[in-house]
Amino acid sequence: MSRETVTATPPETAPFDGDAQRRRKAAHNMRAARERLTSAVGLERSFELEFLRLFAQYRTGAAIPLFVLAAAGGAVASFWLPLETAGLLFGVIALTIGLMVMLSRRLLRQGEDDTRLGYWHRVFVIGEALQGASWALLVQALANAPAPGSDSFVLFVTLMASAVTAMLSATLPAAVYAGLLPLSVVVLAHAMSVRNVDAAMMAAMTISAQIFFVFLARRLYSSALATLRSRAEKDKLFFELEEAKANSDEARRRAEEANLAKSRFLATMSHELRTPLNAILGFSEVMKDEVFGEHSNRTYKDYSADIHSSGQHLLNLINEILDLSRIEAGRYELNEEALLLSYMIDDCRHMMNLRSRAKEQTIKAMIDPTLPRIWADERAMRQIILNILSNAVKFTPPGGEIVIKAGWTSSGGQYVSIRDNGPGIPAEEIPIIMSSFGRGTWALKTAEQGSGLGLPIVKGLVEMHGGHFQLTSAPREGTEVIMTLPASRVMNALPAMDVAESEDADGAAHNSRTRRSGGAHAAA
Repeated sequence: MSRETVTATPPETAPFDGDAQRRRKAAHNMRAARERLTSAVGLERSFELEFLRLFAQYRTGAAIPLFVLAAAGGAVASFWLPLETAGLLFGVIALTIGLMVMLSRRLLRQGEDDTRLGYWHRVFVIGEALQGASWALLVQALANAPAPGSDSFVLFVTLMASAVTAMLSATLPAAVYAGLLPLSVVVLAHAMSVRNVDAAMMAAMTISAQIFFVFLARRLYSSALATLRSRAEKDKLFFELEEAKANSDEARRRAEEANLAKSRFLATMSHELRTPLNAILGFSEVMKDEVFGEHSNRTYKDYSADIHSSGQHLLNLINEILDLSRIEAGRYELNEEALLLSYMIDDCRHMMNLRSRAKEQTIKAMIDPTLPRIWADERAMRQIILNILSNAVKFTPPGGEIVIKAGWTSSGGQYVSIRDNGPGIPAEEIPIIMSSFGRGTWALKTAEQGSGLGLPIVKGLVEMHGGHFQLTSAPREGTEVIMTLPASRVMNALPAMDVAESEDADGAAHNSRTRRSGGAHAAA
């Protein structure tokens, strides 16, 4: 069976409110569907408004070039048309351009909530149709001009007006059709009225060009729509990310507050319980030891012993709760000093020998003799080793074997390993016993006395020293617990100095100074 290794159990995060998120998403989808159904172009309100604003921005931005283009067209048209007619046609085109610019600026000044999308969509389509009709009047006048050579300029004006309409009105497909339709009607009507090859070819080229411009406008519209959708999706993802981060921060804050409140409550209650418990322990010990005389009934002595034993167990539990609450609240203070792991292990073995002999267990120690001292808290190290060793003795069956190892790690630190050949722990129970007040199935079956706080305290003390706690176990294969301390905790010993060599060196230096002094006096 494969082994399972658990080093640390991450803190549980607060459950995410999935129902609220689904409700918000459903409401958003319903609102978007309703907007698409009521929209004139089948889009959401935000997209339709953005397209209207883009149309208005394009129109206002191209106002001056359009005026210049219309003036140039009117000036060139005066070669084939009377000056008054050319000026009048230029005035009509300029008037429609100015009307579109005025309407566009009016739309851009309105707020998002005040904009009536259907109204402005119809206004811009009608305005684009009027502007297309103004260019169509110029084309019609040039096509009917008696002077030769106007056909080429008619084709140029038609293609130029079609291209401008397709480019500037791409965000409103209906406006593109409305602007190109008058030009197509005029060209086709002229070709049908004249009925010659040149007019037919001009009409064919014009219609083909307009089909191409319509296709190009659709591609521009699709590209703009994809850009808007990707931007909306990105904004939605950013919003969801910020919302999730806010929920996570709030959940973490609440968890920290709850954990701190729990630690304070446990510390306060434990302190309040210790005061009467000390009196119970003291009086029960006096009664158990019969300090003031023998009991008339021996049952009282047995009861006193039971009270004292239960009180000791309760006191140990309270002390463990206090230690765990201090560790979780970050108030546990380490009184660090130089100490040897080998000495700590021997001391803990000696304390557990009586219990292990009662169960006919064997405790072996394999300690590297080259281990130097470490900088750690003696009480914490003793508590760590004693807790792990007592668990091994407690859950190892009679006649079992416990092996304690201490040595170097690959990174230059030190480790302590305690392994037994007990029943082992199933993989699914390891997170349980690593949690506060958690007890495994074997402990419940054998009714072994314990609070379930030992391993969480050990893990917290090891991590306070910057170390690493590891528990490896499998059913019927035993359990191994490894505590690793970093290399920064190891105290490097200074190299030993040979006293004899030091004295010889000092004597040689003294003789050398004496000879130099004597030589100086002789010279004098």
